[in-house]
Amino acid sequence: MKRTLFEADHEAYRETVREFLAREVVPNYERWEEERLIDRNVYLEAGKSGILGLGVPEEFGGSGVTDFRFRHVVQEEVARTGTTSFGATLALQDDIVVPYILHLGTEEQKARWLPRMAAGEVIGAIAMTEPGAGSDLQGVKTTAVRDGDEWVINGQKTFITNGIHSDLVIVVCRTDPGAGAKGFSLIVVERDTPGFSRGRKLHKVGLAAQDTAELVFEDARVPAENLLGGEGRGFFHLMENLPLERIGIAVSAITSARAAYEWTKRYAFERKAFGKPIGDLQNTRFVLAEMLTEIEVTESHIDRCVLALNAGELTAVDASKAKWWATELQKRVVDRGVQLHGGYGYMMEYPIARAYVDARIQTIYGGTTEIMKEIIGRDIASEFA
Repeated sequence: MKRTLFEADHEAYRETVREFLAREVVPNYERWEEERLIDRNVYLEAGKSGILGLGVPEEFGGSGVTDFRFRHVVQEEVARTGTTSFGATLALQDDIVVPYILHLGTEEQKARWLPRMAAGEVIGAIAMTEPGAGSDLQGVKTTAVRDGDEWVINGQKTFITNGIHSDLVIVVCRTDPGAGAKGFSLIVVERDTPGFSRGRKLHKVGLAAQDTAELVFEDARVPAENLLGGEGRGFFHLMENLPLERIGIAVSAITSARAAYEWTKRYAFERKAFGKPIGDLQNTRFVLAEMLTEIEVTESHIDRCVLALNAGELTAVDASKAKWWATELQKRVVDRGVQLHGGYGYMMEYPIARAYVDARIQTIYGGTTEIMKEIIGRDIASEFA
């Protein structure tokens, strides 16, 4: 069935993305994975090529694109090349950090940070998770206390994507311990802030090149004007921005599933066993048929979600449905792909093997599958409240 999501402008942009990945990312990717760190200069090149900062308004040096289909194109091409660690870093910058600053920042904040983010000079991160607080954000213990014209931050964050490379970090802090959900605020901490340090670069199962770190705040003093959004509104700001983050993960999941299927299909009709391609065996054909059908059905739904996002109609519940379903599908498809590759599927020189380890985090970050189902379940129950 022909997809109708993309138009001529999207396909023209696809060629730009493909050329950039082939030139700047694919030749270096194996080394980045081994070193567990992406070269900083690639973000500068991404900025020059219009791959980074898509949603940053033109007045702040970006492309001013509000159509998420362009980001969808980037995700598809990243998945096709198997350069998932690089794609995860782009997603954090463009789908999470930039929107927070764009939607919550003052004019001064936007002018200070967005141009350098669009250029790839500044890499962003968001620090929510703590050693004792993951999906339960109300368990956050990092504090920020106002002291004159500064905030003094104390606490520790972990599993922070872009933690090593980040030049600015949006930190979720408890600013009023007795105010419950109204006691959290978002404060931007910049590189070289006194009292701010980076702990370990964490050694993960997958996404090796995408840096993840622990962050430590010990009486870190931040200017009062680095408060992002309203004081005490941090929890609500997070809830407002999570749908975009989650649909971004869903898009990453379905594009990765599609890439895994294409690799597996090609392998199945190149690899021979018992004198013929394994794709001619009934079991292989049945598995490929299941993979393709599930992918196409899910792809159609994700396409609808992307259009709903563009129209400002995608709800948090809709994004949760898409996120858990697409990421669980990705795990199933990649696992079947490894099985059909046989022993070669366990070798890291085959993209399906790397996809296998990279996929596992998808049902965890951005909210676990269980949390997604709880959000949906609460919405169902609210009909009878």
